[in-house]
Amino acid sequence: MIHQLLKQQFGFQSFGKGQEEVITKITNRESAIAIFPTGSGKSLCYQLPALTLPNLTLVVSPLLALIQDQLDFLHSKNISAVRIDSSLSREEEVEVMKGIKENKHKILMISVERFKNERFRRFLKEIPISLLVVDEAHCISEWGHNFRPDYLKLPAYQKEFNIEQSLLLTATATPKVIEDMCKKFDISKENVNVTGFYRSNLNLQVLPVKQVDKNKILADMLSNKQEEASIIYVTLQKTAEDVARFLSSNGIAATAYHAGLKNEMREDIQNRFMKSEINCVVATIAFGMGIDKSNIRNVIHYDLPKSIENYSQEIGRAGRDNQPSNCVVLANRDNVNILENFVFGDTPEYEGIKKLLDIIQAAGEIWDVRLINIPALCNIRMLPIKTLLVYLEIMGILKPLNSYFATYRFTLNIDDQIIINKFKGERKEFIQEVFNTCNKARKWWTVDFDNIKQNPKLDRQRIIAALEYFSEQGWLILEASQMADVFSIKNSDFDTEKLAKELFDKFKLKEGAEVKRIENMISLFESESCLSTKLAAYFGEKLPMDNCGHCSVCSSGAIKVAQTDSLPNIENYSFEELTQKLIDSLKGNESPELITKFLCGIYTPKFTTIKAKGMPGFGKLERYRYQDILDWVKESL
Repeated sequence: MIHQLLKQQFGFQSFGKGQEEVITKITNRESAIAIFPTGSGKSLCYQLPALTLPNLTLVVSPLLALIQDQLDFLHSKNISAVRIDSSLSREEEVEVMKGIKENKHKILMISVERFKNERFRRFLKEIPISLLVVDEAHCISEWGHNFRPDYLKLPAYQKEFNIEQSLLLTATATPKVIEDMCKKFDISKENVNVTGFYRSNLNLQVLPVKQVDKNKILADMLSNKQEEASIIYVTLQKTAEDVARFLSSNGIAATAYHAGLKNEMREDIQNRFMKSEINCVVATIAFGMGIDKSNIRNVIHYDLPKSIENYSQEIGRAGRDNQPSNCVVLANRDNVNILENFVFGDTPEYEGIKKLLDIIQAAGEIWDVRLINIPALCNIRMLPIKTLLVYLEIMGILKPLNSYFATYRFTLNIDDQIIINKFKGERKEFIQEVFNTCNKARKWWTVDFDNIKQNPKLDRQRIIAALEYFSEQGWLILEASQMADVFSIKNSDFDTEKLAKELFDKFKLKEGAEVKRIENMISLFESESCLSTKLAAYFGEKLPMDNCGHCSVCSSGAIKVAQTDSLPNIENYSFEELTQKLIDSLKGNESPELITKFLCGIYTPKFTTIKAKGMPGFGKLERYRYQDILDWVKESL
């Protein structure tokens, strides 16, 4: 039956490596894990079984772009698949849910954040689900290279919604991460299918290059490859702009791509690259997820990648047509400290964690919060805040109830009295009261929810429903903003100091593992034996040969990843000159860690408040090791 579906529904004559084994497990009602290289058909492992399973297949994916790509493919095969995400209107969302209840759709695709929506969770409880699919499943592991705290809750959601089977998909998972995935989802090792990471068509080259020579070497490398699709990966947005500008001025058409560009521009670059209207993109790692272009001939790392996992994922975008392709690293240690600084930026200070716990403890039974305000209060970035909240949820301290928009405002297309007069009796009085309690500016009316709480005639949900109806009728333009979250506090009887220390230690442990990941990557690039076999071994795969014959170690021997420019001794700098303005602004709230982050150019929310980027010392020592600066700061204070 699965062979018949493969040919008739998908138009493929045979299964790719590992696909049939995984699909058979799923159709036999077992859970499974599929670890296949990037671009080798992981999605088919849920798409085909979804047609045979009795109920809905629910797919969790980390990126909207990936969701849209997979939906386009499924629709091209006449398979009814839908998504629910923030891009849908309320009416579209209701229509999708109605279609699922009527069994019109086989596959529903969502992001993990959708589970926070109370209305959506209520909906899931009303429908039977056959299979939970977790795309980019390595995100569940704190030892993975791309940990997403919300993924930790997926096993609990599986139980909550009575989903018997799960399928985890990823391209990059070390043995430790695989073990973590198996344990969290209760999947036996026998049901893990790893097809291998070795790609015989990829020429892996690591070249020792001085920082000052990189641009020229890169231009020489690409000068006779302008007709080939190439991605050049860099660490910083500024580097992407600078390198693209240099290449273009040297006759090589190149386009910069990074998260600082507007969405429409990023989308346009991606589409033009896919259509071969652009051949060379200089990009941060924001570029790549969802890029399924088969003929990328060159993937060049201008800067070192963040980890072996990132390296594997990024070179995995080359040569998906199985034609020879080049993967080159222009290697030196000059910017290693910048890579490490990204890691240190995500470790909150103990005091910040304690402040967050104090806020939660003081909230009572219900914590109604705009998370967007918390970074400035606690001096913790948003990602670590989300991680902390997930930890507290798993510990049984918090339980998320629902999310809502805190601010609603509207501008009228017709006079407010005309709207009021369209209704009679109690409804008319209610709508009159709504307009009376709104704050009116020249153009926009803002709903004053604080005022509403004092008014027994008004109810928040009814007001929102009325405004949405008026918007549908075209009587006004409605805008909602400032997402707020509501948590139930299940246990507030905790010692804030003790718990803050426990949580801080978890972050420090993870910080150490991330720094070690960078060291492991440099060790790989300095390997004295075949790069292909070393890379495969990192992911638990033993190759049948010792030498691949198509990596730089096999062709020309080992290299040293060296520091190519010398940095002045830290003692040459004046601590007072670099930090006085910062210390004055912090008014006694400075810590050695905060000063070190300032000197290393590591962003924290507090720096935005005091406009630290404009101060003389910000980022002045970004190329030094964080630990060395921290030691110097402690001595100097």
